Amino acid sequence: MSSEAGQQHPLGIYYKVWILLFVLSGFSYAVDFFDVQGAMRWTLVILFMLLKAGFIISVFMHAMWERMALVFTILGPPIVLLLFIGFLAVEGDYVQENRFQYRGHDRDAVALGPDDLHGEEEAH
Repeated sequence: MSSEAGQQHPLGIYYKVWILLFVLSGFSYAVDFFDVQGAMRWTLVILFMLLKAGFIISVFMHAMWERMALVFTILGPPIVLLLFIGFLAVEGDYVQENRFQYRGHDRDAVALGPDDLHGEEEAH
């Protein structure tokens, strides 16, 4: 009964998730095949990546069958880090926009390279 030492999961769910991962990978490759560009490209790539990672963690790493406290202990810190990265990206865009708007920085400026600063290298 349920007092056994180990827990047996049905193999069917593993096969279904494996096929789903294969399909999601196909969608990810289709984004490149159909040459999707811009924000739509990165939104789709990241969405498929997160879906695949979620299925792998929940089924193949058995997080689906763990207690919720353990799941939050494992997934909590990466989620907080992603939130911090999002906050910093928003702040970075704000600072960059202020530079363009109030300090007269050129949006089309190109960074100088070493040759621009020091000239052509002299032959020895």
